[in-house]
Amino acid sequence: MSIKDVILMTKEQLIDLIELRFKRDEKRLETVDFTRIKQRLLKNEQAILSLIYMEQTKGEPAFWYHNKEKDLYVFVDSSKESPDRRSICYDKEARISRKKFPPETSAIELVEKHNLQILDETMYYELQKLGPFDTKTSSWILTPNSIRDQKGALFCDYHYGRVFTYCNGADSYYGSRGFRTFIEV
Repeated sequence: MSIKDVILMTKEQLIDLIELRFKRDEKRLETVDFTRIKQRLLKNEQAILSLIYMEQTKGEPAFWYHNKEKDLYVFVDSSKESPDRRSICYDKEARISRKKFPPETSAIELVEKHNLQILDETMYYELQKLGPFDTKTSSWILTPNSIRDQKGALFCDYHYGRVFTYCNGADSYYGSRGFRTFIEV
């Protein structure tokens, strides 16, 4: 991915947005110093481009937690509903297998193109502790090979006060289903 792949947003504008969201969540994050996060971001052009993509697709990237063991700062899509990366199937294999009306891309292809990662089931459940997220939409999540080998893929949403995990054909796509990403910096 290069700067040509994203509509221009300055580093400063992005960092200001992330800092604003950080301050919104400050009680939860009181042991983390935003100055260190900012320094790390300023040194990582690729992460900036990935975060800009997250922002431009209405993912509202926000600092999630500090992985102390690896000394990595983790950012996640914090939008209440699945970001505007919807109407796509799970991966390239599923997309190519569609005989009629295949979408232009897939969740996994976009994740790879933008140097991001897709949430797995455990992470999705952890995110919901800050939530509720996806009350009107759903999000593809990382699917184990044992399910993917059978042409299925997992997705989650939140209803009735709890998170639900479902399985659907990986080649399916709906206007209300997208995916959530994270990046470690």
